[in-house]
Amino acid sequence: AKAADELLQQATRLQDAGAQLLVLECIPTELAQQITATVNIPVIGIGAGIHCDGQVLVCYDMLGISKGKRPKFSKNFLTENNSVAAAMSAYVQAVKEHTFPADEHSFDS
Repeated sequence: AKAADELLQQATRLQDAGAQLLVLECIPTELAQQITATVNIPVIGIGAGIHCDGQVLVCYDMLGISKGKRPKFSKNFLTENNSVAAAMSAYVQAVKEHTFPADEHSFDS
């Protein structure tokens, strides 16, 4: 709880210092939702749940071509599509429809 409170305070301080947006990575969904509701600047998530103002995902992870262990928050969109362009379009659509990130791509408190 103390760490969550500190992150919320830091987000507010960054906004007050003139930040134009925040990127939250690997943050519990509920905390990301609270930060997004508190600040008046866009909040972009990567592994921060569905409630951020926007999402970002590394292209290599989105296409399933990263070497090594796949991050929990990533999804291979290429397996369900027949081209890189179709995979990227599917990602954009999933973000707009709030079907990505799903619970399995997010972190709990």
